[in-house]
Order: sequence, then structure tokens, then C-alpha cells
Amino acid sequence: MIKIVSFKICPFVQRVTAALETKNIAYEIEYISLKDKPQWFLDISPNGQVPVLVTENNIALFESDAIIEYIEDEFGSIEADVTNEQLAMDRAWSYLGSKHYILQCGTMSSKDKTTFEERSEKLVKAFTKVEEKLSGTTVFFKSNHVSKVDIAWLPLLHRADIIKRKTGFDLLEGLPKVQAWQLNLLATGIAVASVAQDFEEQFSDFYLTNTYLAGYTKSKAKEEPVGLTAC
Repeated sequence: MIKIVSFKICPFVQRVTAALETKNIAYEIEYISLKDKPQWFLDISPNGQVPVLVTENNIALFESDAIIEYIEDEFGSIEADVTNEQLAMDRAWSYLGSKHYILQCGTMSSKDKTTFEERSEKLVKAFTKVEEKLSGTTVFFKSNHVSKVDIAWLPLLHRADIIKRKTGFDLLEGLPKVQAWQLNLLATGIAVASVAQDFEEQFSDFYLTNTYLAGYTKSKAKEEPVGLTAC
């Protein structure tokens, strides 16, 4: 069985586990602390980052883009009969999604309003590009079937959903097609299946503690009428 080495709230890892979950590929997962990386992990990860996928032949693969390609090469693509042009487009839109993981993490961990607004503005621009691309007539990114592009953007959409539920702040405000896409993709259950059981708790401890969004949560709670529960 293949093995994934992971940090619990890493979006790059979720992209990989989501791909495995979508294809019903069995895997085991081991979580490490990025603050105290074990030597065995450093020995198999040249960049010292997660995810790492250890194949059944005990070969350690690193970099999420390379791992995703390996999964497709080894187990087949999520989609069938895709032209080379479409494959290239899918890779490009997938890359566009994954390149914004760090930006979203930085936005969520911002300590003050000014920094948060500067970073979130850049993130919204990325989502706006998707809004312009989406047809609004399909369930997912380009069709009624989950594709690699959906998987690549899933971590972003999943985290935006948690932020909205827990703070009331919507990173996708004013983007109705992206919001519909987010709703449809989360409804598949892939997001929940591809993270640890205590993911939301770990996520909240990291991003909703001593951050601007943590203060936003408190301010929203103060605004709630008596008898209602805050987001």
C-alpha cells in the first residue's frame, strides 16, 4: 500500500489525498510536525516539505505536482478521452490553483486588518479569474464530472468554506459561479474524506487564534442578537 507523509492542515497534501480518494485508491498516512521534522523524513524529502508519497516499491516521491502526475500515470486519469490540448489546459488551471495555496495561508494567518485586506485582495483576483472561466451551466469546473482541476482548487474552496462558517467572512463574496462550484464540490464529500478527522480543530487553532480573522470572529459574535449562535 502506498503511504503519504503529511502535515495535518497542509493544502498541498489535501490535493494529493483528494486525488487518491476520488479514484478510491487505498493509502495509509502518517502525520509529522513541521516544527520538529524527524530525521527519517528529512532523509526522504529533499526539500524538507510535505507531501511525500512512498510507493509500494518504497520509492519516496516529493513535490505535489510530481505526485499528482505519478498517481495519474500509475492508476489512470480521473477522466477518460481527454485531448492533449485539454490535458494541457487542465494542468495550467490546476497549477493556477495550487500556486495560490501559500497566498491563502498567508491571508488567513494575517495578524492585522491592513495585511489581511492586501492579501485577500490578491486571492480574490485569483477566484475572479475562475468566475470568468466557469460557464455556470456545469456542476463542476468544466463538466458534470470531477476533474483534476476541481481537485487542485478543492483545498482553496474547502478552507474558504470553513472561514465563512466560523467567522462569517466570505472570501468568495460577489462570485456566484465560484460559490456554486464550491457548494457542489464540497457536496461530493471529497473534502472531508481527504483530511484528518480533527482537521477543522487543527485548522482553527492555527488560523483562528491570534489572527485578524480571530478578532473578526469575536466582533461578529458581539453583533449577534441575544439568543442566536454566532457563526
